[in-house]
Amino acid sequence: MNEFAFHPEDKARSLIDRQLAASGWVIQSREDMNLGAAVGVAVREFPTDSGPVDYALFVGRKLCGVIEAKAEGMTLSGFSEQASRYIADAPKHLVREEGQVRFEYVASGTESLFRDHADPDAVSRRIFSFHRPETLERWIKEPVTLRGRLRAMPPFLTDGLRACQVDAVSALEKSMAENHPRALVQMATGAGKTFTACTLSYRLLAHAGFKRILFLADRANLVRQTRDEYLAYRPPGTGRSFSEIYNVQKLGGAGLDKDAAIVIATIQRVYSVLTGKELSEDEEEASSFEASRAETERLVSYNPSVPIEAFDLVITDECHRSIYGTWRQVLEYFDAFTIGLTATPSLHTLGFFGRNLVAQYPYERSVVEGVNVGFDIFRIRTEIGERGSTVKAGYDLPVRDKRTRAERYETLDADFSYTPDQLDRSVLVPNQIRTVLETYRASLFTELFPGRTEVPKTLIFAKDDHHAEEITNLVREVFGKGNDFAKKITYKTDGGDPEAIIRAFRNDYHPRIAVTVDMIATGTDVKPLEVLIFLRDVKSELYFEQMKGRGARTIPADKLREVTPDAEAKTRFVLIDAVGVTESLKSVSQPLERNRAVSFDRLIDDIAAGRRDDDAFATLAGRLAALDRRIGDKDRAAIVKASGGIDLAGLASRLLSAIDPDALAARVAKDAPEPEQKKAREAAKDEAATILDDPALRRLLKEVKAAADIRIDTISTDAVVSSGWDEKKATDTVERFKRFLDERRDELAALQILYRLPYAQRRLTYEAVDDLKEALKRPPWLLEPVDIWRAYKRLASEKVRGNPAGTLADIVMLVRYAIGEAESLESLPSVIAGRFNLWLGREEKAGRTYSDEQRNWLMAIRDHLGVNIEIRSEDMMDAPEFSARGGIVRARALFGVRLPALLDELTDVLVA
Repeated sequence: MNEFAFHPEDKARSLIDRQLAASGWVIQSREDMNLGAAVGVAVREFPTDSGPVDYALFVGRKLCGVIEAKAEGMTLSGFSEQASRYIADAPKHLVREEGQVRFEYVASGTESLFRDHADPDAVSRRIFSFHRPETLERWIKEPVTLRGRLRAMPPFLTDGLRACQVDAVSALEKSMAENHPRALVQMATGAGKTFTACTLSYRLLAHAGFKRILFLADRANLVRQTRDEYLAYRPPGTGRSFSEIYNVQKLGGAGLDKDAAIVIATIQRVYSVLTGKELSEDEEEASSFEASRAETERLVSYNPSVPIEAFDLVITDECHRSIYGTWRQVLEYFDAFTIGLTATPSLHTLGFFGRNLVAQYPYERSVVEGVNVGFDIFRIRTEIGERGSTVKAGYDLPVRDKRTRAERYETLDADFSYTPDQLDRSVLVPNQIRTVLETYRASLFTELFPGRTEVPKTLIFAKDDHHAEEITNLVREVFGKGNDFAKKITYKTDGGDPEAIIRAFRNDYHPRIAVTVDMIATGTDVKPLEVLIFLRDVKSELYFEQMKGRGARTIPADKLREVTPDAEAKTRFVLIDAVGVTESLKSVSQPLERNRAVSFDRLIDDIAAGRRDDDAFATLAGRLAALDRRIGDKDRAAIVKASGGIDLAGLASRLLSAIDPDALAARVAKDAPEPEQKKAREAAKDEAATILDDPALRRLLKEVKAAADIRIDTISTDAVVSSGWDEKKATDTVERFKRFLDERRDELAALQILYRLPYAQRRLTYEAVDDLKEALKRPPWLLEPVDIWRAYKRLASEKVRGNPAGTLADIVMLVRYAIGEAESLESLPSVIAGRFNLWLGREEKAGRTYSDEQRNWLMAIRDHLGVNIEIRSEDMMDAPEFSARGGIVRARALFGVRLPALLDELTDVLVA
């Protein structure tokens, strides 16, 4: 049947036919019916007492289910009852036993719902495609369905399990028994999430009849670690290891092992198996937390070798949020329960799991119960780390190619300034790293671990492999030790097996210090770790918590002394913050512009401004062509998009053609007068250069070029600004805020009002405060309200009450506190509460009383002002807190003509 047939339901049936065939069904008409043609036969327009059903499903010659087909785009849930009637009214002579016809599908070709009427409290669920007939045949033979078996799970032996693990397993089993398709468990890093997963997996396989479980880890080395934990797990009461009872598979390029009960993989590998696209093992090594956010959604099609029922359960362990976005369709391909394990659930993760957070075991509780150790923060600030530096023109600086690591020297033709955000990404400053390491060494046996003589096991987080390489060499230099003392553990570790180095770091005396980017950032267990050093900032709070978790593991004192002989016990770990990661979780800036001796950036800007000499065109064309050989697909695609379809090679060719005599000959005859030839040459150059008129494209080219090189500042020396347990960056933040207020008080409307300047408008508006917020964020101020609030709290905690509310109103309260209008700093909602009660008292004394409904409206107005600073008539129509009460119409009915004046009065009393 043609899928483009006129009737929408005909198109849907055409799509359904293809999906059924891919799933192993034979499709027949009523007239050509042959139930012996295959295990599964789908018969179109099969008669029932309620009329013909679109498809009747026969398995092993027995009628067992129906498919109700609907046009694409129609909502399907309402047709479940229609399909149920077809099941109830199936020809009685075909029904040999009660419940035989039980499988109900409602489908449109692009969406499918499925319900097994034999399930307890049977409910429809969305599925990617149809189940194979062999699967339905197996389900028919089972006396109780999987969801029925989940409601009859036996008690389990809790030997060797922590209370939090028992709680998690019990809650997950309860959630699945109640037919919740997704459930999330929050469990602190180090509390045994994988052990919990092993326990749950065994119980589901042994007692609920689950056939296969998929465990998804963030990257390949965690897949290997998880596989080892499953292999070593010994289910209580069995006397055997898990691998003696069930097969465990690490999913690879060969695909799914039909005998595997546990399959462990990355989401990338599952996608590769489903789509047939090749995936190298190296592509699984990097953490998703380090990947770009701008990935396109990964879409899959039905794969007969991996049917949707291949897994009964999918477990995701500390996977990046992209697994619930970019990779979401891969997860939703399987008709399986989905369970998430995480230490710090993000809003994105909670949303995917329908906020079904069934068990919580936070880090603080794990410390109290001795599962993890706490930590202290030791802050190191350096001049360059806080303010950046400037190298004067005329110096020779080494420039390193990030791809080949080859170095060349270039003379600066202008002063070269860089910010702290550029450190170790676009600019490498060995002296800054050396200063931090020397401070660590000097503080090690005095402030950090007094009385100790052995360098504790230390993990340093670097920004990338180049940064890690530089740090490793400097660690050896600063501590005066050999190669065994400090090791780089990344996927680009030269001359060594990263897994072997991790084992040595965990179990042996050497190495004492390891430098990594992400290989030990999440999941990897190194219990003797006592120090974490952050020489990089972190984008994600979830990722930061994972990284901190590397130091939180407990270890028996005798085991610790096997690798650190002078250690008494691990009672805490020390987090050394050299970048401010503990003060505010800043987004890591992309590398900024970096000039070369003969400046690529200047050349682009000069040509855009009108420079037209042949040397400039030829030089830029050559550099663009060279750059094209050094960038990745992502940058190449971005350039094509920004330029309107021209890649770097095309840009280079365009510039060269403008000065190519042969190309010029096509424009003007060779014997044409010189003025005419000159005019043609200039026109060709102008035409070629027009593409550089776009400032966004110029910026992109500079950024892409910059990303290929890294400058090494060997000129600037660095000095420690401060080191210690206190976090005194607060003073600088407050001073910058005060300078901002002084300099911008006459320019910004919100500041004019708050300073009560005579020419200011009368009242604060949302737009005015939003403008103020944006001005704070721009250079050179780079201030966030939450950071200013925290700074004041560190400097005068007795005057700061509570935490910021996270709204624009925070800025108003910060300004009033800074300029002396308020003696203490507290959120506007808490201030408004008291003012509102006083206003109500004055109203009562004036003889104005309010009904309960009016009071509820007044409190809603109060709360709106506490967040938004002002209230307008349109807010009463649009804002949910008002529209749910009847909106502006109801407000006018309650307060009459006084409503506008009342809104003005409340704004003045509560916010002014």
